[in-house]
Amino acid sequence: MEKLFISDGLGKLLKIKYGKVQIDNHIFRLHYEVTMPIILAFSVMISGTQFFGDPIHCIQKDDIPEKTLNTYCWVESTFTLLKAFNKKVGVEVAHPGVDKYEPGDEVKEHAYYQWVCFVLFLQALLFYVPRMTWRSFEGGKVKSMLLELTRPIIKEEDKQTNIAKLVDYFTSKSRRHDSYVWKYTLCEIMNFVNVIGQIYLVDRFLGYEFTSFGPEVVRYVDDDPENRLDPMVRVFPRVTKCTFHRYGSSGDVQKHDALCLIPLNILNEKIYIFMWFWFVILALLSGLSLAYRILVFTSPRVRYYLMLSLDRFTPQDKLDIVLTNMSYGDWFLLQQLGFNMESKNFRDLLVKLADEKKSPSLIKKTNKTANESSI
Repeated sequence: MEKLFISDGLGKLLKIKYGKVQIDNHIFRLHYEVTMPIILAFSVMISGTQFFGDPIHCIQKDDIPEKTLNTYCWVESTFTLLKAFNKKVGVEVAHPGVDKYEPGDEVKEHAYYQWVCFVLFLQALLFYVPRMTWRSFEGGKVKSMLLELTRPIIKEEDKQTNIAKLVDYFTSKSRRHDSYVWKYTLCEIMNFVNVIGQIYLVDRFLGYEFTSFGPEVVRYVDDDPENRLDPMVRVFPRVTKCTFHRYGSSGDVQKHDALCLIPLNILNEKIYIFMWFWFVILALLSGLSLAYRILVFTSPRVRYYLMLSLDRFTPQDKLDIVLTNMSYGDWFLLQQLGFNMESKNFRDLLVKLADEKKSPSLIKKTNKTANESSI
């Protein structure tokens, strides 16, 4: 799968690869070149702490072995009391969410931390799905059409031969590339749906508190330090309660209460606050990308200026001829070539395409003149 997912993600962050054929835009690449490796890195960080460190430390006054209690509370989950979040720390309660349990108190269970590393890994894979789908749809089409025209220095004879091949292709395959662009648009929609779906997924995973997480953190920063309650502590408590039951010496069930410190949540809260802001930004950019796609589809004038931006030295009259009656799919494929091709070679391709489109009309006019002369 492209030499594992990380080879096309984190590897690109560490090493810039020049001359690589690009078949998508910058916003598309944010999903699999930036977001995917970042979330994978988060998953590795959490896994290292969870499986090779001490993710939980429980305190109790009884003779229960510490390791046994830690393992039990980690596996069976811990809890906080909602009523204790509204009490003043250091006066009414020792820690946010930690208080004496009384029958009828509303309890919030915390078991998500066991699954964070696995959910993050799943999220990273989901960010790669649109990329993998588009690569399957695209099938190396752009790369095969570029020939050697990506090189700034090429023999004139070879360049003209390759350009002639492309001109012949676009002439014979005119208006046959609509499915190509719609498949790309489908993958852009998949990117947008994925990031929105991920926000919903994480919201459910964290007990429907993720969507309001970002605004509450911003509000917390602006609040009075004496009266504010850190919203991250509500979602990712550092100190929780755990109840352990065992048989006593006479066979009765004994209840043991413990305080559990979860240092892993210090890392979790930073990860998820970053993810909230990043997902919102990514969703907005992906939505703008779809709006841009609609604008380009509906406006031939916009397509004209976008093509002109690839090489401003292209004669505008030639570009007018090329784009006249060109379908959106043809334009999109031509633009893909322009993104990857050496600008001088792309300019020559546009000029040759214009000459090829103009030639049939000239031939027709010449034949008509010859017929009138013979009459």
